[in-house]
Amino acid sequence: MQKETKILIGKIILATIASAGILTVAAVAPNALRAIDLFRDKKKRKYHMGSYVNRNFERLKDRGLIKFEKRDDKSFVRLTEKGQRELLKYQLREAIIKKPRWWDKKWRVVIFDIKESARNLRKGLRQELVNLGFVKLQNSVWVYPYECGEVIIMLKSYFCLGKDVLYMTVDKIENDKWLKQEFGLS
Repeated sequence: MQKETKILIGKIILATIASAGILTVAAVAPNALRAIDLFRDKKKRKYHMGSYVNRNFERLKDRGLIKFEKRDDKSFVRLTEKGQRELLKYQLREAIIKKPRWWDKKWRVVIFDIKESARNLRKGLRQELVNLGFVKLQNSVWVYPYECGEVIIMLKSYFCLGKDVLYMTVDKIENDKWLKQEFGLS
């Protein structure tokens, strides 16, 4: 099975568990089976779907992303903190900032102050901002022309950066002609 398919199936299981917080295993499996079935090539199925899902649950458990619990002779599954972060990582990869039909002539500015001892964290944040289409104004100041507050909240959560990252909406940036050209704005 291709790596992309395994990642997709893991994401579906994590998202299913996350949507309810904690689920009985019996409640998760049918929904996960239906969702996974949409992405599998019926000609290439080599084994029973139930055992396939069970193997994926075990794989996620082995990676520390989910945790099984027993209560009153029922099995439950929940996301671990690591599982929540993994799901957030998937969501960040798919994050797209919607561009409205018209620019509201406001800039969205992200500034951060991350210590040198957290260099890799800072580097990761910068890379995510580049991936989202932000333009660097200064080393720790990044600009985007459209509303993106929800994505910034996701970034702050993923990197565990509370007050170290600030999101602002500003009416004017001095000498912004080059920024307008960079984003194709008039």
